[in-house]
Amino acid sequence: MTRGISDIISEEGLKEKLQKSEKTGEPLKVKLGLDPSAPDIHLGHTVVLRKLKQFQDLGHEVYLIIGDFTGRIGDPTGKSETRQQLTEEEVKKNARTYREQFIRILDSEKTNLVYNSEWLGKMDFAEVIELSSKYTVARMLEREDFNQRYNSGQSISIHEFFYPLMQGYDSVAIEADVELGGTDQRFNLLVGRNLQREYGQDPQVIVMTPLLEGLDGVNKMSKSLDNYIGITEAPEEMYGKVMSISDDLIVRYFELLTEVPLEEISEIESSLKNGAANPMKHKKKLAREIVSEYHDAKSAKQAEEEFNRVFSEGELPEDMPEIEIGSEDLEDGKMWIVHLISATGLVDSNSEARRMIKQGAVRINEEKHKKINQDIKVEDDMVIQIGKRRYARINLVQ
Repeated sequence: MTRGISDIISEEGLKEKLQKSEKTGEPLKVKLGLDPSAPDIHLGHTVVLRKLKQFQDLGHEVYLIIGDFTGRIGDPTGKSETRQQLTEEEVKKNARTYREQFIRILDSEKTNLVYNSEWLGKMDFAEVIELSSKYTVARMLEREDFNQRYNSGQSISIHEFFYPLMQGYDSVAIEADVELGGTDQRFNLLVGRNLQREYGQDPQVIVMTPLLEGLDGVNKMSKSLDNYIGITEAPEEMYGKVMSISDDLIVRYFELLTEVPLEEISEIESSLKNGAANPMKHKKKLAREIVSEYHDAKSAKQAEEEFNRVFSEGELPEDMPEIEIGSEDLEDGKMWIVHLISATGLVDSNSEARRMIKQGAVRINEEKHKKINQDIKVEDDMVIQIGKRRYARINLVQ
């Protein structure tokens, strides 16, 4: 249970709850709350979800709380300014895909999927006042990000103080025994413990997981930073992204994202330190493990074969998207390079296309292009490559 855990408050308390559960036959209520701030789940989210699955496999009662109400405020954790509030429609749209992604990790039939609007949305103003009376402004300002903003003269909206109170009240609402969360959630998780005491409940045990570094090896995995691996990505894309991580992250990814035994991970770590093994060998095993987890072993094998063919042998991918471009979209058979790159769908916008071109990440028929002020003659069967893993073939329609 302590594999891949940063901190437990308290470990003795967790032991006592587990022993009591075993003695009475009553499963623990284990809670994880996630705000649907974006529609997709990446490997960074799975670190804590995998821990939740461990509790589920042991027979405990798992509550996955979708913060459709708290998500409309947005967690102020780590923010230097007030977050833009999401609309109810935006939150609902993001939440739609969550369930189908969660079941890739959790047993859907044994997971209590609930929305915190079920209780937070029904509170009247008197109940809100009662909730706010359970915590002081001084305690709120002990929170690092609030404290920094206050001392630097930056504004803090009153509604931001309500975020940790609402997340904490989720624990009161379901009478949680254990709450899971990342290390960045420490303050919010502790508020839950305190509120449970205020409402006459036995305080929950807090189990915190580390934040997973993304593909850049520095920042935590995040879609906004484009350093993420999505759990619904194609096997080849997922495999290629894992192969791009730094050697320093191999052991950490093994420990947090796979079921490979710790003894074997220790051997991998030793071989990397003493130079007895090529890091590429371990990275390929890691990529196979992760792709197999979210697809299957056959897909992982095919992804590895494709990776070897493209990156080791320098060939083009066998299966790449074909993009139709009509001759009416061209001027004298040419198209501005930024519009051409955007038309492939390999980038999200013209601005990203510009950035990729300036970074030297764009190749057209294997020729690198770094200037945005050029028109490209568009030909049938032309191959466009962005970075190391994104390819598209042009199908010119007359």
